Amino acid sequence: MWKKGWRDEVWSALDQTWDMVVVGGGITGAGVFHEAAALGFKVLLVDANDFSYGTSSRSSKLAHGGFRYLYNRQYHVTYESVREREALIKEAPGLVNPLPFNLPNYAAYQFPGCMISAGLVIYDLMAPKWDHQRLSTADIMREYPYLCGDGLSGAYRYKDAVLDDSRLVLRVIKEGVLLGGTALNYARVDHLLRDAEGRVRGAAISDATGLSSRQAEVKARVVVNATGPWTDELRSSLGAPQRIRKLRGSHLILAKERLPVREAITLFHPRDRRAMFVIPWEGTTLIGTTDIDHDLKLEEEHIEPFASQVEAAYMLEALDFLFPSLEISEADILSSFSGLRPIIDTGASTPSKESRAHQIWNEDGLITITGGKLTTFRLMSRQTVRAALASIGLDAKLRDRSPLLAPLDRAALQGIDPTTGGYLRGRYGLETSLLLAAAQHDERGHIDALPNIWAELRWAARAEGIVHLDDLLLRRVRIGMLLPDGAKSLMTRIRAIVQAETGWDDQRWSQEEAIYLDTWKAYYAPIPGEMNG
Repeated sequence: MWKKGWRDEVWSALDQTWDMVVVGGGITGAGVFHEAAALGFKVLLVDANDFSYGTSSRSSKLAHGGFRYLYNRQYHVTYESVREREALIKEAPGLVNPLPFNLPNYAAYQFPGCMISAGLVIYDLMAPKWDHQRLSTADIMREYPYLCGDGLSGAYRYKDAVLDDSRLVLRVIKEGVLLGGTALNYARVDHLLRDAEGRVRGAAISDATGLSSRQAEVKARVVVNATGPWTDELRSSLGAPQRIRKLRGSHLILAKERLPVREAITLFHPRDRRAMFVIPWEGTTLIGTTDIDHDLKLEEEHIEPFASQVEAAYMLEALDFLFPSLEISEADILSSFSGLRPIIDTGASTPSKESRAHQIWNEDGLITITGGKLTTFRLMSRQTVRAALASIGLDAKLRDRSPLLAPLDRAALQGIDPTTGGYLRGRYGLETSLLLAAAQHDERGHIDALPNIWAELRWAARAEGIVHLDDLLLRRVRIGMLLPDGAKSLMTRIRAIVQAETGWDDQRWSQEEAIYLDTWKAYYAPIPGEMNG
C-alpha cells in the first residue's frame, strides 16, 4: 500500500480543504479515521511520530471487559467493554483471540468466593454468554503445579481476549486508506488554524521524519483531537484548562521457558491487592500492569516512558508471591515497556480509582476524544464522528454494530500451516497474500521460536510506512521486545532485508541501528531505569 514515493505524494496533496483532520495515530484516532473514510468523507490522519507510537503500542495486549471495574462500580464501562470485546473477537480472528483467564483465590486477598462468583455471573450476562467455571484447588494445582499452594482455595476461570495492539492500529488505518482516507505518520501539528471568529479550521503541520523540512497549512471543516496522553498539549493553544491525568502502566516480558503459562492468570498484588495479569503473548510471557501517576519531570527529560526499578521490583514481588518455586529474578526479564493512560482527572485518591470512561467535547470547533480503553475504541470512534459531523451541521447514519474490518478470504494459503496462516490473516488482513508473494528464500520460516515469520520484516519495510528502524522492530514486528537484547543477534539478516527494501545506504543503516539500540536500552531494556538514572 505505502510504496516508494507515497510520502511525497501525500505531502503534495495536502493543499486542499479536507472534511476532517484527525490528529493522533493511536487506536482511537485510527478508529475515527476509518469511520469517517467509510462514510465517504475526505479525511486526513496525522501523527507526530509513528502510527501507534504511544499508548497504543504499550498496552497490556488485552481486549477485556474490565472485570475489576465491577468492584469500582464502573458498570457501564464494563458493559461497553464486554460487548466490544465480543465484536472484536468475531471480526478480527487471528488478531484478537479469546483466552481463558484463571483467578486463583488466596486467603490473603480477603475476597469471599461468593463475591467473585457473583461478579463473574454479571460479567458473563453482559456478553451475553455463560463462560466461567470454578476450579478446585487440586484442579488448578494440577494445571499449574508451580503455583503457591499456601492459602489457596480453588480458582475461577473466565474468558477475555489477547491481541497485538500495534497491528490492530495499523490494520484499521490501512483499511481506512483503502476506503479513501489519507494517513501520514511523522507529521507534527505545530499549531491549529482558526478563522476570523476563532473557530478551529485546520492545522499547520511539519515533517517530523528528520529527513525533510516540509511544512503545510492544512485546511479542514473539522479537526479531531485524538492524541491520548497529549490531549491537553493540543488543547492548550485554545487556552483550554488541563483535564488529563497521565497514569503510567509498565510491563515485563519473560521467556516462556521461565514462566510457562498456556492460559492467562489473574492475580491481586499481595501488597495493595491491585489486579494484575500474567499472559502468554507472542511466544513469551507478559506481566503487568502498574498504575501510577506519571512524573512529569520524566516527560521533560526522556522522550518515552519506561518501567522504573521500583515498578519492576513491584511486578517481580507479585511473581514471587504467585510462583515462589520458580524464583524469577531480574535476570529472567527479556524486556520491559511502559505506556501512558489518558485518564480524565476527577481527583480520585489513587490512580486505580479513576474512571476509565471516555469523554468527548467541542471547544471552538476542536473535537476532543479522550479517556476510555483500547477495547472500546470503536464505540468511542463512532461517537466522535457523530460529534464532529454535528459541529459542522452534518448528520450521518452510523450503525453501531456494522463490521469494522473487511472480511478475509478463508482459502488455504499454499505452503503455510493453518496456525501461521490465521496469525498472518489477523495481522495483515487483505494484504496477507501479497506479503507471502513478496517472501524470498527461507522467509516463510519462523523467527526463532516466535510466531513471526521473516517475510513480515520484508513486507513491513516495503509497504508499511516505516521511517526508522524502531518502527519496524518495535511496532510493525515486535521482535525487539520478544527477543534478548532487542534482537541484536539477528541484525545482520535484518539489515539485508531492510536495506534491500528501503534503499538505505550503509551510513543510514549505521545511524538507524545505533539509534534503535540506544532507544531499546533506554526504554525497553529489562530494567531501563538503571540506565536512565
